[in-house]
Amino acid sequence: MSTWRRRTILYLLGLAGIILLYALAYHFGMGIFENRPSTFPHSLQVVVETFTTTGFGSDAPWSSPWMNVLVILMDLTGVFLIFMTLPAFVFPLFEETLATAAPTAVKDLSDHVVVCEYTPHGEALVDELETRGQEYVVVESDEPTATELHETGLSVIHGDPESTATLRNANVSGATAVVADADDERNASIVLSVREVDDEVQTVTLVEDTANSGYHRYAGADHVLSPERILGESLADKITRTVDSRVGEAVTEEYEIAELIVQRNSALDGTRLVDSGIREGTGANVVGIWEHGEFQSPPSPETELSEGTVLLAAGRVSNLKALRRLTRSKRRRPSRSDVVLLGTGEVGSTVVDVLASADIDATVVDHRDTSLTDVVGDATSERTLREAGVPDATTVVITLGSDTATTFATLVVDQLNPDAEIVCRAEEDESVPKLYRAGADYVLALSTVSGRMLASTVLDRDVISLDTQVEVVRTEAPAIAGQTIRAADIRNRTGCTVIAVERDGETITDLAPSFRFEVGDEVIVAGIDADVNEFTALVTESE
Repeated sequence: MSTWRRRTILYLLGLAGIILLYALAYHFGMGIFENRPSTFPHSLQVVVETFTTTGFGSDAPWSSPWMNVLVILMDLTGVFLIFMTLPAFVFPLFEETLATAAPTAVKDLSDHVVVCEYTPHGEALVDELETRGQEYVVVESDEPTATELHETGLSVIHGDPESTATLRNANVSGATAVVADADDERNASIVLSVREVDDEVQTVTLVEDTANSGYHRYAGADHVLSPERILGESLADKITRTVDSRVGEAVTEEYEIAELIVQRNSALDGTRLVDSGIREGTGANVVGIWEHGEFQSPPSPETELSEGTVLLAAGRVSNLKALRRLTRSKRRRPSRSDVVLLGTGEVGSTVVDVLASADIDATVVDHRDTSLTDVVGDATSERTLREAGVPDATTVVITLGSDTATTFATLVVDQLNPDAEIVCRAEEDESVPKLYRAGADYVLALSTVSGRMLASTVLDRDVISLDTQVEVVRTEAPAIAGQTIRAADIRNRTGCTVIAVERDGETITDLAPSFRFEVGDEVIVAGIDADVNEFTALVTESE
């Protein structure tokens, strides 16, 4: 039973009780104070007429002050009940009557992605699909949620994704991929149902417990993704890597994209991008910058590079290694006393594994006494953090399961050691700005990682960065043939950065402003999805 129906029943019962009490009072009052006794049905009629304003004054005037007071109270009560009825009961009834129910099947939809259940992961995936212009349909088992999503404009149908009938209604046989995003048990069941409908369609599942990955594959899943494990590897990567490349298909073997963090006391710490000499000194090209949770692409030349700034750079491996030397702190590499890890869930244990593979130990804090735990205690307690050596650490990695706990732990760590680099895991995108305000230097949200991973898998496109929607594309550009880089003004017109040009089998990366595009050149650019789409439309126009 819906809330407004329960509310209506209680209201009607209360209204009947109030009318009955007033009718009894009026009946006895007329006999005692007015000496005009009448039947109880007549008294009930007077009260109902007064409340509904359909009639009034059949017994007027009243000589007794007590009866006049009673009638005044009846008038006020009737008006109050009428005004309360409209917003509390009548309006919700109209809203429910006029609400548009979510459909139960799709029409004329093919080459689409079927997303089973709408979770934070699915929400991030839908955003990615919409940005890339990819058709999709969400299968949502909760009817109110499905209706709400439908009313906001999302492509959604209501039904049980474990049901073959629902999957047929979603036209799974004509889909590019099916993404199962419920819990581990239901995801396996969804894959089995998909295989019953169509044995060829690509299936992707998310798994919370990596121990269940094998069961998903046994059920028929083509790809089993563990966002928490990828998130842990990404967080650990911020500490261990020298040059990390996530290379897009458009980039040549010689030319790569790397994500590099500016460390405290490095050569770039405290300099403006325009004064950094990165291009002149290393040959690398800065495509974008992460600064306090905000991504700039292309970056402003006036951007100040400081501890925690993440550079997305393009260049040859030698260029990127030279840039990496500029971003590295002059301090020694982290040792056991330098790194403290808070939390030993799936993300935390992955961080420990990656650090161990790089010969870096960490002091691990958790409220459970596990095989990984060095200090057992509350990770948000100052006493526990002091015992773990946080005041002397160079890096603190926070991988707690709750964003609230992570935020509080960040505040405590920042107070104990303002110089420590704080790397955090967040559950939701909305928590990222809050964690930066609390003192975090780098934050990665699980929902963002999930969406990017899923989009990369189902669309078969490489991801440069799990934090951003940056991609690298290669395309011919007839519309700018004959123009110089300065004249084409690609960066200002589209937001994309030209990182290389392939001409007659040769990759040209030394692109001065006077470099002139020729017919047949393949231009390689990097930028966020929307900017890349704009660039492609611009340079492929006929002259």
